[in-house]
Amino acid sequence: MFHVKHPICSYEGVPYTEFWKERQYEDLAERIALRRLLPRKSSFLLDIGAGFGRLADLYSGAERVVLLDCSLSQLREARERCGHDPRFSFLVADLYNLPFPDGTFDTLVMVRVIHHVADVHAALSEIRRVAREGGHFILEYANKRHLKAIILYLLGRCPSPFSPEPLEFARMHFDFHPAWMEMALKRAGFTPVETLSLSFFRLQVLKKLVPARLLASLDGLLQKPMAALKLTPSIMVKNLAKS
Repeated sequence: MFHVKHPICSYEGVPYTEFWKERQYEDLAERIALRRLLPRKSSFLLDIGAGFGRLADLYSGAERVVLLDCSLSQLREARERCGHDPRFSFLVADLYNLPFPDGTFDTLVMVRVIHHVADVHAALSEIRRVAREGGHFILEYANKRHLKAIILYLLGRCPSPFSPEPLEFARMHFDFHPAWMEMALKRAGFTPVETLSLSFFRLQVLKKLVPARLLASLDGLLQKPMAALKLTPSIMVKNLAKS
């Protein structure tokens, strides 16, 4: 099923729901951003790397939804959560070889996935292939040039966050410079139209002292006004699929 030339980062058998119990603030902040960027209505939505269906409840405006992941165990959990809804289908598939005809989807979402992707250009090209002309692709990526990385670099404790190439800080874990990611999106045939910065308060001390919902609410107030600076560890960008 999977291309051997592309390494796959799978969460097969991983209790991923436990991971998110400790990251309520990040989950809430991402939901605020995704609600802002999702089109109100779509005919066919694809969530790439949907995992256990964490964000599936946000897709109420879609007539049909495919939750896709390379992990069977994750999709089994997603089916338990969403299988009662006839709009949803669940598919184990390879990001680099999506089993859909050209131009199938008018909305595509990929959150917390591309930081595990070794060949971004190939992945984005395949995503563009299955996107309809004029459709929306919402992508979240890990930002290489965030404020904490800049401070650590100035203290001589981490590599330069200003160099454009992706940084593999652990095996199959990548951070991306915003300018590099914008170039990669345009190369694939996407035009970025709206960007949000999020996870302003991703510090353990803050998350211990301040309730997650309050942190997320403050995050939501800053996501758009501070987006141009791109200094947060997470960036979410809405793109149009264009020829």
